[in-house]
Amino acid sequence: MTRHLHINVNILNAGVFGGSWRYPGTDGLASYTVEHYTSIAKKAEEAKLDAVFLADGPVVEPLVRHRPGNNLEPTTVLARIAARTERIGLIGTLSSSYNDPAELARRVGDLDHLSGGRVGWNVVTTAGAAAARNFGRADEPEHTLRYRRAAEFTERVIAHWAERSTFPSPQGLPVVVQAGGSGDGRRLASQVAEVVFSADQDIDHATAFRAEIRAGAVAFGRRPEDVVVLPGLSTVLGSTEEEARSRRATLDEILPDAYARSRLSGQLGISLEGLRDDEPLPRELLVEPDEAGGSQTFYRIVKAIIDRENPPLGRLLRRLSGGGGHRIVVGTPEQVADDIQLWFERGAADGFNVMPDVLPSGFDDFADHLIPELRRRGLFRRDYDDTTLRGHLGLRTPGRPRRHLAAVPKPAGQARRKTP
Repeated sequence: MTRHLHINVNILNAGVFGGSWRYPGTDGLASYTVEHYTSIAKKAEEAKLDAVFLADGPVVEPLVRHRPGNNLEPTTVLARIAARTERIGLIGTLSSSYNDPAELARRVGDLDHLSGGRVGWNVVTTAGAAAARNFGRADEPEHTLRYRRAAEFTERVIAHWAERSTFPSPQGLPVVVQAGGSGDGRRLASQVAEVVFSADQDIDHATAFRAEIRAGAVAFGRRPEDVVVLPGLSTVLGSTEEEARSRRATLDEILPDAYARSRLSGQLGISLEGLRDDEPLPRELLVEPDEAGGSQTFYRIVKAIIDRENPPLGRLLRRLSGGGGHRIVVGTPEQVADDIQLWFERGAADGFNVMPDVLPSGFDDFADHLIPELRRRGLFRRDYDDTTLRGHLGLRTPGRPRRHLAAVPKPAGQARRKTP
């Protein structure tokens, strides 16, 4: 069987760029309407993408002052998308830190049944003091504890799904998705994930990451082909290279400075107060990534850029588009297809979780011009050959619950914790 790319579209409010909502011709408030999501999902289904993906956090972030946020609950939106589509997969982000496993299992399981087996659950450990305060806690749980809870939480969710005697999953079980590049995150991915969303700027590092996750899956009694690795990819397309670069320049110009600084400050856990745009960020303020709280994945990416290039703060903010950290590729459909093909054929990716620069215009360009180019190269499907998300991803239908989860090694003397 010919190996094809797997591609999801991340419907991230107005687009991944911090100033996307200000881009000419864009409705900055569209992401607060369900039609924004259903129209993009229908376009994605016409393009035969594997799935739509919704990010989320159980909190209204302070950054909403500077750009639209993700404030619609994912399973609610995905239910509407399910009713408006027939084949496209439906992946929603739901926190393992601030949910109940039985309730989450029912919510996701019911949606999977009603949609005909098209649902995936993106397991996340919620970082940040704002979310913790939203649940009456003074601060976020320590990094390792968040991931230990996530492993146990996921085990319980899968057990609930496997025990369903009414309204069972048409795909065996909903697909388990995970994102996290820290040591704890990689271990969790190897244990439970069938799809791994990653963040990587370097093809060699991405190749090593994919190999490590697949080898880790084998260590947990799984097959390497049971894991699909999809790095995040932001695309900026133009009919010519000059047009694409002009579009990127516009996005850099309209990036709200307060948003960019606040997000980067939050990711690094340091204050940028008083630091000028033409000054590099003082390296002595940065700890090693394994010592950082919050998202160690993005901390590692930003620190690597600073260590390697030591750019002035203004250039760093524009490169990250306000602290995003995912790889950005700018060019014509042919040039971006070259990049995608290289990563795919080098074994750095099984496909991509695509985050268009601006929604919906950036995704229209992706679906109308880049997908046909990938098809011309024999890299992407021309039609669906299955009706379920698991089928789109080439994942086998599970039988009994994956018992390797119950045998997760615990530190010496560590009593098994009960998941609240």
